[in-house]
This record gives sequence, C-alpha cells and structure tokens, in this order.
Amino acid sequence: MYCMKETILYVVVPCYNEEACLKETSRLLKNKLASLVKTGVISKNSKIVFVDDGSKDATWKIIEGLDGPIVGVKLAHNRGHQNALLAGLMYAKERADAIISMDADLQDDIEAMDKFLQKFREENCEIVYGVRSERKTDTAFKRNTALAFYKIMRKLGAETVYNHADYRLMSKRALDELSGYQEVNLFLRGIIPTIGLKTAEVKYVRNERFAGESKYPLKKMMGFAWDGITSFSVKPIRIILAVGIIVSVISLLVLLYALIVNMLGQAVSGWTFIICSIWLLGGIQMFSIGLIGEYVGKIYAETKRRPRYIIEKIVERNKPL
Repeated sequence: MYCMKETILYVVVPCYNEEACLKETSRLLKNKLASLVKTGVISKNSKIVFVDDGSKDATWKIIEGLDGPIVGVKLAHNRGHQNALLAGLMYAKERADAIISMDADLQDDIEAMDKFLQKFREENCEIVYGVRSERKTDTAFKRNTALAFYKIMRKLGAETVYNHADYRLMSKRALDELSGYQEVNLFLRGIIPTIGLKTAEVKYVRNERFAGESKYPLKKMMGFAWDGITSFSVKPIRIILAVGIIVSVISLLVLLYALIVNMLGQAVSGWTFIICSIWLLGGIQMFSIGLIGEYVGKIYAETKRRPRYIIEKIVERNKPL
C-alpha cells in the first residue's frame, strides 16, 4: 500500500523560453511541496525537476540559480515539449514513487496536487489525469477546435482523455511501463492511456498564463494534432482507400454514360465537366500521396532509432524541503 510510507514526489516541469515564469513557478512549487511535507503526505526528499528544452533565452541560467530541492536537466538542443517531458519523467523514474508533470506557465492548478496524491495513496491509482472542468479562458475558436480534435481522435480509434493535456500523476510502475514504448514520434496523451493500469481523473480550473507567450500558436497546435492522429491510427489511409473505391465507381458510371451517349450519336460538349473531373481527381491523388508520404516518413524516422533526446547537463540542489 502506498499510504504505508511517505511518498517521494518529483514534479517534472518542461521549459522552453520560460524566463518570465520560472522564479514564480519555482516559488509556488516549493511552497506547495513544503506544505505537503509538513502534513506528512510526501517525503522531505521530494524534488522539482525543470527540463530546459534548448531555450534561447535565460531559462537555463535561471534554473541554475534556483535554490531549494531543485534539479535542472538541460537538453543538448530543442526536441519539443513531448521529448523534454519524457526526459524529465525518465530521470525521475528511478528516484521517486510518484511523478507529477505540469507546464511552467502556472496555468495548471497547483492545488490539485492534493487530490492527485489522495487518489494515488488512498485508492492506489497508478495514473491520475488532471482534467479541465471548463474552458472559459479559451477563445471560442480554440474551444471548438479542441472539442473537434478529441472527437476525431476517438473516431480514429486513439485513446485520449477529454480536456486533458499533460498535467498528470504517474507512479513509478506506470513509468516503468511507459519506458517500454520506444517510438520516436511521441504523443504522450495517446500513449499513456494505452498502459492500462488503474486510473482516475481530477477536475481543476485552468488559470490564465502567468507571464510570457503561449508556446502553442495555431500552426503548432495543428501540427501537434496531426502528429497525434498519424501516430495512433491508420484509419486515414483506409479512408483514402474508401474514397478511391467510390471515385472509381463514379468514374465507371461516367464512362458508361459517355459510351451510351456516343453510341446514340449525340454530341458531348462536356468540356467543363472533364476539366472539373481532372482537377478533382488530381487533388485527391495529391492529397492521398501526401498522406501516405506522412506515414512513410514516420516509419523512416522510427527505423533510424535515433535518440529522442540528449541530456547535456544536470544540476542538482540537495537542500531539503
């Protein structure tokens, strides 16, 4: 039973150009962990792990200067949020009983950690998802596109948790299982639900960003969604196959119609129809080739087996809470 002893908790925070947030994030997290230690929920050996994902500003310099139970992990170059998060999780896996991941911008409610730990310690949940209870801080466009994304992912067969990003608790056992997933194209929101251990959800209200700019503009959000879809489902290719069959049947019917009209001796003036058909079929073919190429490209990346991240430097502060 997890509740038989104090839990060693590591909080993993991936960072990319977060110089405006880091000091406040560190202060609030240290205060939170100190209060949890005081109440006997977590061990005094608990720590905060900041992972610098190749930031171009003073993020790493600030991390090096932070005081307290802080670990700084610097990646050799920018590898993206998911790889930076994985680097922190794998570092913490051998040192903690439970790991909570969250973003550095303080949008995730730190106070929800109490419920995370309660689910972990008292209900023996191996994975606890932080789920947004509302999206009032989002624009109507972002809210609707997010809803569409989750629905599309479900339709395509990917397991995702609605309104969940990367604010979650994972046990050491869950991370041991996660380490067995070797794919280079990471989409942790889809991978982690496939682990299949006991899970729970905790509702929380997402705050406004504390400072700085969002690291997920529309273009990057669309790319992230596309990576998620193509990493977890081959249904888009099956859809192309279905479209190809339908278009082929329609083409045969049109050919039959043209032959009948020709045999009846009627002039066929369908220049516009022919041009439209050529453009339509050309567009479908180009889209199909592009989609198949996306899958081939992912296969190519996987077969090379390149490391998902390279850690350049680790700085550890051993001052207890």
